[in-house]
Amino acid sequence: MENAFKLTSEIRNNCLILNTSGYINNEGGEKIAEAFDQHFSDGVKRLIINLENSKVVNSIGISFLIEIIEKLNEAGGKMVFTNLDPSIEKTLTIMGLFNFAGKASTVDEAVSSYA
Repeated sequence: MENAFKLTSEIRNNCLILNTSGYINNEGGEKIAEAFDQHFSDGVKRLIINLENSKVVNSIGISFLIEIIEKLNEAGGKMVFTNLDPSIEKTLTIMGLFNFAGKASTVDEAVSSYA
């Protein structure tokens, strides 16, 4: 089992970058949603989720991500996932999330896609 979920955030070029570490389950999904909501209320509409240090996401974690995608789409914003583990990328593909969110190899690539 992975370590407890941890989250760090930064703003770069008006993009909120959330760096995750650990299992994205109900606790992880909730922490991601809380961090997003805090910045979304300040007008940030560009979200990059760096999953480099997360190798597992469950259905509850995905439900939080879907809620965020819906908020961003309604506000004309966008989410991009980066540094995807192959199993997470497959899960997100099966769930159809890439129809509504982007993916990039690195955080820098994602930030430049917003330029």
